[in-house]
Amino acid sequence: MNFDLQLTLENELIKIVPLQEDDFEKLYKVASDPLVWEQHPNKNRYQREVFQNFFKGAMESKGAFLVTEKETGNVIGSSRYYELDEENNSVAVGYTFIGRDYWGKGHNKALKKLMFDYAFQFVDKIILHIGETNFRSQKATEKLGAKKTGTLDVAYYGEPVKTNFVYQVDKPA
Repeated sequence: MNFDLQLTLENELIKIVPLQEDDFEKLYKVASDPLVWEQHPNKNRYQREVFQNFFKGAMESKGAFLVTEKETGNVIGSSRYYELDEENNSVAVGYTFIGRDYWGKGHNKALKKLMFDYAFQFVDKIILHIGETNFRSQKATEKLGAKKTGTLDVAYYGEPVKTNFVYQVDKPA
């Protein structure tokens, strides 16, 4: 399988590029807003030291992206591919966050469309893990056609275990 976890993708609204170490400050500027994490299981990720841990995990994942608005070049958030599973013909998409200035304006949908369209060239299923209290993300995921398939306890990179819902999007026929 030639699934490249670190490529550049773009559409009319956004551009995603592989996350680099020197992107920390630009990305933290977006992540430092407590309201971005309000419904997230790890509500304190806006704190610098907690976000540093998240960023370290993103870099080590070798599948994380910096998301920018194409028109302005402004950093608007991050997402990543992870858990590429050739046996089950699936990949997970997640750890996504978008700055509040871009909520409800189609940026998350454009991001997921880019990532899904690319992934579906190689896999038949996309898996998403969404915190059980993250109702905003659950609703957005369902709007993308994802179906809830179960629950999973997840301990992210040195953080406490949290319950997540597992969603799946199947490759269009």
